[in-house]
Amino acid sequence: MTMNRSRWLKVILYAILVLYGMITVVPFAWALSASFKPLSEIIAGGVNFIPEHFTLDNYNKIFIQSPLFGRWLFNSVLVAVWVTGLNLLFNSMAGYALARMRFPGNRLWFFIILAVLMVPGQITLIPSYLILKYLGWLNSYQGLIVPTVVNATFIFMMRQFFINFPNELEEAAQLDGLSRWETFVQIVLPLAKPALAAQAIFIFMGSWNNFLMPLIILSDQDLFTLPLGLNTFKGQYISYWNYIMAASMVFTLPALAIYAFFNRYFIQGVTFTGSK
Repeated sequence: MTMNRSRWLKVILYAILVLYGMITVVPFAWALSASFKPLSEIIAGGVNFIPEHFTLDNYNKIFIQSPLFGRWLFNSVLVAVWVTGLNLLFNSMAGYALARMRFPGNRLWFFIILAVLMVPGQITLIPSYLILKYLGWLNSYQGLIVPTVVNATFIFMMRQFFINFPNELEEAAQLDGLSRWETFVQIVLPLAKPALAAQAIFIFMGSWNNFLMPLIILSDQDLFTLPLGLNTFKGQYISYWNYIMAASMVFTLPALAIYAFFNRYFIQGVTFTGSK
């Protein structure tokens, strides 16, 4: 009786997971199919997943005939890589300092970071714009990168990770003559790969998909990132959904690559484990 009940619960669970998977995959599959359709077939309606008039003209348009698409792709990669790399460094350093080092104002800074977590990002858009205008960083790469090189959420995350980090390893490193910085770089960071991987995925995705900040800061189309560039395919009277779908497929590839690369560390990092 108990075994049958357990089997039925497992069947129900798998059915729910399959249903959720279909709900998630079907829109992506339709977008992939639409990227190979002419505009007339897309706006005609229908949910056919196999294009009636298969074409590569959409990809030809965005890669060859659109002179700025390659530049938008480069801008997105440049900004996302810099933002991710600097966040991994600064958030980890701040989290380690809050978890391991005792200095005046330690608890005060921790409470400030908790307070920042409660502030919606949209509230800081106007102050950020005014500061960047004062510095002369509007319409520039540094205007996109510098305001996002630290993140209170991931400082808190790294602090929680380092609190559970075994003290014995750091004590052994000190006995071997390593300084605090050498201990952090050579011992702590290599063992923090799960937390760093989870952080890298979330930060890269946030920067890669960011639309609002570039919209406010940038005015030169040569500096547009992909989310902002895709918006140029939409007009007042017509939207070129065939080009948007093709560009969106290209847009998803780096994010999928990042997730695939860090996937083996992802679950460990989310649960804040990783002590060895």
